[in-house]
Amino acid sequence: MTETSAADAIRSGRTALGIEFGSTRIKACLVDADNPADVLAVGGFEWENSFDDGRWTYALDEVWTGLAAAYVELKTDAEQRHGVLPTTIGAIGVSAMMHGYLAFDADNELLVPFRTWRNTSTGPAAAELTNLFGVNIPLRWSIAHLHQAVLDAEDHVPDIRFVTSLAGYVHWRLTGRRVLGVGDASGMFPIDPATGDYDATMVAAYDSLADGRLPVPLAELLPEVLTAGVGAGELTSEGAALLDPSGSLAPGIPFCPPEGDAGTGMVATNSVSPRTGNVSAGTSIFAMVVLERPLANVHHELDVVTTPAGDPVAMVHCNNGASELAAWAGMFARFAEAAGTPLGADAVYEVLFREALAAEPDAGGLLAYNYLAGEPIAGLDAGRPLVVRTPDSRPTLGNFARAQLYAVFGTLSLGMRVLHGERVTVDTMYAHGGMFRTAGVAQRFLAAAIQAPVAVAETASEGGAWGIAVLAAYRKEGDGLALDAYLAEHVFAAAAFETVAPDPDDLVGYATYLTRYEAGLAIEHAAVAAL
Repeated sequence: MTETSAADAIRSGRTALGIEFGSTRIKACLVDADNPADVLAVGGFEWENSFDDGRWTYALDEVWTGLAAAYVELKTDAEQRHGVLPTTIGAIGVSAMMHGYLAFDADNELLVPFRTWRNTSTGPAAAELTNLFGVNIPLRWSIAHLHQAVLDAEDHVPDIRFVTSLAGYVHWRLTGRRVLGVGDASGMFPIDPATGDYDATMVAAYDSLADGRLPVPLAELLPEVLTAGVGAGELTSEGAALLDPSGSLAPGIPFCPPEGDAGTGMVATNSVSPRTGNVSAGTSIFAMVVLERPLANVHHELDVVTTPAGDPVAMVHCNNGASELAAWAGMFARFAEAAGTPLGADAVYEVLFREALAAEPDAGGLLAYNYLAGEPIAGLDAGRPLVVRTPDSRPTLGNFARAQLYAVFGTLSLGMRVLHGERVTVDTMYAHGGMFRTAGVAQRFLAAAIQAPVAVAETASEGGAWGIAVLAAYRKEGDGLALDAYLAEHVFAAAAFETVAPDPDDLVGYATYLTRYEAGLAIEHAAVAAL
């Protein structure tokens, strides 16, 4: 796209804006609505969860300061790159971390601080619901949080009138609509693939289980479910003031349904069709595989959600992703600075990743755990990051870096092994997230960890913010096409993917590492108990 056509698109509002609330960054991404592969401007705001009163949370005030800051940065980027400030936008979409618990009363007041997906205090509720529904209900799902509050007879339960996700909350405040994209909704409560709505039989079963302990039936508490491509409201005057406090953005802009980060990751990697899948790596790491048929059995390692179009997806979700790797990178950055040779964050990662690439295939006998939080797949309700080695192991920088990278994928491997046991076929896994910016390293190790080819696109580091911008463009310019056809024809037709097959030496080395990793989980359990 030329600078003139980009400026014209921004000036005329032939654009789509995607906003994503990730675990460490709020991102805004503006694309050309006619060609969503063209990113016109970006903005961001750093934020972080806190552990308050025994729960992981984010302050909702920071949602709005962060959103406004990200949009200001996007406007500045648009002006610097194209010489024009956006005053209108063709369509907007909101995405955020899935699951968790945001409960409001009849006056739309938040009843308890936001409980994120990272909390693992819902074990009794999740077990009871899994038994009731006959499908796996993970600890992080919204219905598990709600039912745990019911089981604990929390004071706020009689006042609940609305429960939603983070994306649903932001969308509601910007548009006045209490809706949710089907992909995000599928992480709140099970979806019936035949109707594309909450499973009515399970809703009725839950109302019987709750037996008057909730003030209204469950269906009245949950957001309306919408599929990709349909209208989901318009930006209100109040919403425009939240998004752009300068007052230059006019209300009336249409929205697509709000989605979860899993759904936007699928869109961002063109993996919404059967036999495709993607891995998203950030604070958490998860794999999504679009199913050709239902799973034969219930597995605690797998939960079934949907694509933004409503197709069933098997999800392997791990609470702990790249945060521990980032902490070590920060320490090495400080070492370089203290030694008088300061390096930027990207340069530090480049050094560590290249050292890892040249290291021993099994990480030289080193073992690392990235468990900052509990990890349900590993049976842990709390985490303790660890580095462990035997006296005969080889603690080189490369082996250390490879062990940390392997640790990011360790729990994911355990879940993917269950999928292989269900004979689920994946032709290619698409990966996205910042750790894949260094070409050919994390991607190569992931291929060994999941025993499948891994592809990375040029848009991988933009991630879900770009994915929800694409869904907003689909809402505006979809022309009646199915989502997979729209992505193939209008978004990824000219996309360049770099695909890496599993390296034979890495396969052997990673298998050795994973055997050690499974045995060493006993150390992790002991550390949780002792520390």
